Amino acid sequence: MGPYRKLWFTLIAVLAVTFSLLGFYGGEVYRQAPPIPQAVGAAHGQRPFGRNDILDGQTAWQSVGGMQLGSVWGHGAYQAPDWTADWLHRELSAWLDLAAREAHGQPYAELPAPAQAALRETLKAEYRGNRVNADEVLTVSARRARAIAQTAAHYDQLFSDAPALHTSREHFAMKENTLPDAGRREQLTRFFFWTAWAAATEREGAKVTYTNNWPHEPLIGNVPSSENVMWSIISVVVLLAGIGLLIWAWAFLRGKEEDEPEAPRQDPLSTFALTPSQRALGKYLFLVVALFGLQVLLGAFTAHYTVEGQKFYGLDLSQWFPYSLVRTWHIQSALFWIATGFLAAGLFLAPLINGGRDPKFQKIGVDILFWALVVVVVGSFTGNYLAIAQIMPPELNFWLGHQGYEYVDLGRLWQIGKFTGICFWLVLMLRGIVPALRQPGGDKNLLALLTASVGAIGLFYGAGFFYGERTHLTVMEYWRWWIVHLWVEGFFEVFATTALAFIFSTLGLVSRRMATTASLASASLFMLGGIPGTFHHLYFAGTTTPVMAIGASFSALEVVPLIVLGHEAWENWRLKTRAPWMADLKWPLMCFVAVAFWNMLGAGVFGFMINPPISLYYIQGLNTTPVHAHAALFGVYGFLALGFTLLVLRYIRPQYALNPGLMKLGFWGLNIGLALMIFTSLLPAGLIQFHASVSEGMWYARSEAFMQQDILKALRWGRTFGDVVFLLGALALVAQVILGLASGKPAAPKPGLQTRPARG
Repeated sequence: MGPYRKLWFTLIAVLAVTFSLLGFYGGEVYRQAPPIPQAVGAAHGQRPFGRNDILDGQTAWQSVGGMQLGSVWGHGAYQAPDWTADWLHRELSAWLDLAAREAHGQPYAELPAPAQAALRETLKAEYRGNRVNADEVLTVSARRARAIAQTAAHYDQLFSDAPALHTSREHFAMKENTLPDAGRREQLTRFFFWTAWAAATEREGAKVTYTNNWPHEPLIGNVPSSENVMWSIISVVVLLAGIGLLIWAWAFLRGKEEDEPEAPRQDPLSTFALTPSQRALGKYLFLVVALFGLQVLLGAFTAHYTVEGQKFYGLDLSQWFPYSLVRTWHIQSALFWIATGFLAAGLFLAPLINGGRDPKFQKIGVDILFWALVVVVVGSFTGNYLAIAQIMPPELNFWLGHQGYEYVDLGRLWQIGKFTGICFWLVLMLRGIVPALRQPGGDKNLLALLTASVGAIGLFYGAGFFYGERTHLTVMEYWRWWIVHLWVEGFFEVFATTALAFIFSTLGLVSRRMATTASLASASLFMLGGIPGTFHHLYFAGTTTPVMAIGASFSALEVVPLIVLGHEAWENWRLKTRAPWMADLKWPLMCFVAVAFWNMLGAGVFGFMINPPISLYYIQGLNTTPVHAHAALFGVYGFLALGFTLLVLRYIRPQYALNPGLMKLGFWGLNIGLALMIFTSLLPAGLIQFHASVSEGMWYARSEAFMQQDILKALRWGRTFGDVVFLLGALALVAQVILGLASGKPAAPKPGLQTRPARG
């Protein structure tokens, strides 16, 4: 550890404390998950159903795309309703109308205000107190049973091809006959009922529902709890304190900066022969841009479905390529190409770390990994199609078709294949890293941190195997966010930071000591908020107040390191003037500058916009969520992967000069298009929905009547301009990489110039 002892101990302590919190309260998630009753029946003998029926409904929901078609508990897609909020409001409205007709002989809407208020109080008492008993039986009143039946009948028609709800299916971007089997539609309604029951029923001994009073539903008093407000305020205080402490530490604890090393006269990485495994990375770069181009086209396709629903500029494609399918492919292709970009960067570094040599059979391993990635991509996309088309047998759907969970939509078999591939990448990386770590002498702290981040990327994707097809939804959400938040937003961030530090120090542009210090400090800051901050996704997923408290407090700290990213952007930008040969790395550096900007805006500003419990209570599942998702996922990890791609391209095709016109169009088209997409469409639409959610309820902000207002339709159409600008930028960058790869094989180094990169 040497001079970095304090930094290492700080990082180890942060990991120990934060993973302890994540693990301990993860146990709380299991213990306090909303009960799934063994039997649900009415007081007067209506046909009962039970736990297996509810879980069968969960699998039916997964098979139609799950979170890619509407949302449950606020998690999922945004065009169709949130099924929890929608079911709950429809059932409550049906109950009130039945009660009004029984007691007053007229519809609820026609009653005078005092009579309506009296019925609402009765409604609230029944729904919030309707718990599962000690025998795991849920008994509902005869009136509620009729309200449930009425609501279920609506959903049975909606998910079929009933002509009466054709217009609704168009508005929700649902294909006709979404779930053809009537029996499975009945099971689906039971799952939706259970999610709404958990959202309306108070925990034993508490004054909040199992979902912490989410969604906002005034009819039964679902409003933010006192704990929600309290921890929201505390999270803001923690944020301000964290920013203040960071500034003080920056001012007083930062040691004297070292003089920058003199930049080499020649790019050190251009003076050694490429190894066979590095030469083989061209196909990885092609896969990156091919999937990137596909993802952008699918994104435009998906966005247009929010306008026409079942048509693409008049062509009825929804029976073959419905919204739920293209949105699945859009998200999955993004994850595949971004991950491939990171894998390619790691595989390029491995021989450098190993002294400029390939370990034995490294190229064969690189080739095997590539084709394994292709098989997983093709297999998972095919499975998604067969599942949503309802061709896949139900018993095979989870394994080969569609898991139904956003960001982990691929079937379990393909998920296993992806994990196997990532672990194989880890082996390939370690074959280059371990010999360097064993070499005596030298400062190997940065290499040790890089090794740890590589190991975390390789292993933590395995968290996705801790849930199954019929796992409780709350428990599944806990593990899903280990992947989406912890694996992607945590360990990939550390890997990227450390890999860039290693590259810049190897290039001789920054000192090894400065690179190591910055990487260790950044890792501690990212992990301090990032690990327990995972819980901020679970405020309303059936968890308890302590989970909300931990998530709110620590997720606020996630924003703190993003405050200084302007300085990081400046430091990266400044590197281009350190040596004449850095002109060849201008565009990778520009991508890394963009990463810092979008990290600050997308992950920082837009992330904190939805992080405090009081904020997320009203805007979870609205268009404010994709504001953060687009700005953070593409703005940060997308630009990182593209920067890595251009960096590797520069060295495996050293004779090729990037076209300035194409690169300007590509870089600025992507940045400007992303900004237009957010500020002219997604953010305004989200803010309008936000107001509706606060004033009327979540069900209304996602309802057909609200979403089909002229202003919201105009905003969705208005996104087209930003999408076109973004598409032009994407196509320019794709063309640039393909032209570079097609320019010929890498040139051999000139005699006498080959050197070995320093180990460690």
